[in-house]
Amino acid sequence: MEKRFAIGMDVGGSHITAAIIDINEMKIIEESVSKVSFNSNLSVSMVMDYWENIIRSLCEKFTVEKLSGIAMAIPGPFDYEKGTFWIKDQNKYDNFYGLNIKDLLRERFNFEQNFPIVSDNDATSFGKGEVYKDPKNLTKRVMAITLGTGLGGCFVENGKVINKGNNVPENGEIWNLPYKNGIAEDAVSLRGLLANYKNLSGNQLNEGIDLFNLAYEGDEKAIEAFSKFGEDLAEVVIPCLKNFNADMLVIGGKLANAGDLFLNAFEEKAKNAGIKIEVAISTDNETSALLGVATLLNAVNV
Repeated sequence: MEKRFAIGMDVGGSHITAAIIDINEMKIIEESVSKVSFNSNLSVSMVMDYWENIIRSLCEKFTVEKLSGIAMAIPGPFDYEKGTFWIKDQNKYDNFYGLNIKDLLRERFNFEQNFPIVSDNDATSFGKGEVYKDPKNLTKRVMAITLGTGLGGCFVENGKVINKGNNVPENGEIWNLPYKNGIAEDAVSLRGLLANYKNLSGNQLNEGIDLFNLAYEGDEKAIEAFSKFGEDLAEVVIPCLKNFNADMLVIGGKLANAGDLFLNAFEEKAKNAGIKIEVAISTDNETSALLGVATLLNAVNV
């Protein structure tokens, strides 16, 4: 059987993680996992330069002469069937609003019209990847969330993504759930975390790593900002966990790396609400998203 390879991409607001996917065995070529950071609010041409460079460099480094597809995990709002960006006023991909990423990629690489380019929500891809990489999770009701520049959610029952019905929010999304005077993502995201610190200390930080370092250095306001973040997270997801009757909560995204700074506050709130659930921090959330979205290539002719 001829070996077939695709590119998997986890598209974040400030970076892309990409890798070569062995489609025959549906696994990631681990040594190919690469990451590039950039400002997604640059011009369309400049952002696409980053996209093109990482794809071409992977193909050259691993001598992939013919790609069999591209699979992308992308945050919403996004038309995953057509490939159109509808992200607006979220401080990421501002210049891509209304643009079709499939067309942009075909133009860059001279792909044929029928070249397989598939996409799915980044949180959905992450959730599927986390479930499928551990067979024990296939029988569980799993809620997976991603914490970063945005807030993503995914509900999986018996290995199947659930995004309709009375047990999950509309379209299975949690970022836009009403919360306090705005939406959930206003509080449970990097901007919400940084806003906590500003409200507590009066100081404005622009990078999450700076707040992370302050907390580990013992800054009381920074520690309190993370605790407040954990409480907000609990208030957003507890109703979802109850409605879905979840057995497990998996937390991924860049902010998951700071889990020990906010999980205590989260678990205290959950305990007070009568929630007993297995909570897991993903150790490789981006590769989970790559694996999850790559499964879509099974449904197309590659």
